[in-house]
Amino acid sequence: MPFNKVAKIWMNGELVNWDDAKIHVLSHVIHYGSSIFEGARCYNTPKGPACFRLPEHTMRLFDSAKIYRMEIPFSHDEVNEAILNLIALNKLDACYIRPVVYRGYESLGVAPGDCPIEMTIAVWPWGKYLGEEAMDKGVSVCVSSWNRPAPNTMPMMAKSGANYMNSQQIKMEALSRGYVEGIALDTNGHVSEGSGENVFVLYKGRLLTPSYGNSVLPGITRDTVISLARDMGLEVSEQSIPREMLYVADEVFFSGSAAEISPISMIDDIVIGAGRAGEVTKQLQKKYFDLVEGRTDDENGWLTYVPAASTVKV
Repeated sequence: MPFNKVAKIWMNGELVNWDDAKIHVLSHVIHYGSSIFEGARCYNTPKGPACFRLPEHTMRLFDSAKIYRMEIPFSHDEVNEAILNLIALNKLDACYIRPVVYRGYESLGVAPGDCPIEMTIAVWPWGKYLGEEAMDKGVSVCVSSWNRPAPNTMPMMAKSGANYMNSQQIKMEALSRGYVEGIALDTNGHVSEGSGENVFVLYKGRLLTPSYGNSVLPGITRDTVISLARDMGLEVSEQSIPREMLYVADEVFFSGSAAEISPISMIDDIVIGAGRAGEVTKQLQKKYFDLVEGRTDDENGWLTYVPAASTVKV
């Protein structure tokens, strides 16, 4: 999906023009994948633009940095303020949010040495990640031939750029075979996640999702779905899920900041449920979008409103 360019990108505390946001070709991140990042969304609400669960996304960014021994040169509050101000200055009502922390230019070698820790934040308009029709009709996916990394190989609880080389293989394979997305298994053959989404399975009245031990990212939308489902009275279990359960499930859907709540209609050419969004998926979608778009009370304080552009100091 091509970028919808905006005016400014935030780099190391400074605002730069979109086309001028550049790094040196010998930056450590280019050669060794030494970056961690986040993906969040800002939604248009009746009270103005609001970021969904912004502090939680920033916390996960700092957690990822800690795992990779990267000390972010800004505080949580400074990062949150930079994101909100950047959205305001770019005059966006709704957008995707991408903070990325990376090792920059100083020396080369696997050990980063004195390479500086740098940070960039970009925001831009972005529609439905898996397509507008996917929200109702669902998407056709395959089980990938690529597994998620085994425990103690790559830290899957970190949202690291290097981890997404595995994701690229999953996604490219799925697209080359005519599917929209792929679902990866862990090294024990249990369901893990999509290339950039968590997976939920409705099976005999219970909502199941792989546990952290199945090499999944601790998704913030995943956590939101679990909370909403329990509020609906559903039994939710984080557990290992065998591959074959995908085929006999009543409903299967993806969750993620980009994918939001996207139903899965077919897996490996086997129709799932009714072959479109199931009733539970629809209910969760409605609750989710009513919440993030400000149509219901924000009882958990999950919305952070963007300040008016006129109040932002440049």
